[in-house]
Amino acid sequence: MEFFCYHRDRPDSVALRDELLERHWSYMDRYGKEMIARGPTFAVGGGTPTGSVHIVDLPDPTAARTFAFDEPNYQAGVYRDVLLRRWRNLLGRTMWDFPGGRAGGNRYLVLGLGSGQAADLVLPPDRDELIAYGPLLSDDGAAWLGAAVLVRAPDPETARAVLTADRYADIEVHDWEFGGRRS
Repeated sequence: MEFFCYHRDRPDSVALRDELLERHWSYMDRYGKEMIARGPTFAVGGGTPTGSVHIVDLPDPTAARTFAFDEPNYQAGVYRDVLLRRWRNLLGRTMWDFPGGRAGGNRYLVLGLGSGQAADLVLPPDRDELIAYGPLLSDDGAAWLGAAVLVRAPDPETARAVLTADRYADIEVHDWEFGGRRS
């Protein structure tokens, strides 16, 4: 089962986040084989970290909750909240398989939150810029709750346009970059 996890930072938590960086990476290393995508989000312009995205393939919702809530930054109070949802990998690949590579261009997390009739369940025609793409689902996978996309785009407006705007109660766009240990 695939899960989308977005830990949102508390205001003024950058120093604590930096202090815990090695513990965070060591924890994530334990999930290397299960990882589909990962990386931090930033305030507009790529400055201050605002959160962490992790898309993982785990056995069940209990394992996903353990992953999300045992994370060292969460345990230490870096994060103010956690969005944890089932997710379906419509691209069928990891971010490391993205043909555009780790660097170059602007990268965004696009979150569409909604309910009711499902939207954006089919990949858009121009999928070359998609890094990860899929619907957010209820724990049992039966109810559509929105979509989560990682995309390379020239600007936030273009990134937002990946989703059908009128189908969501809200669409958030966050600066994002490939995560993991830096060599």
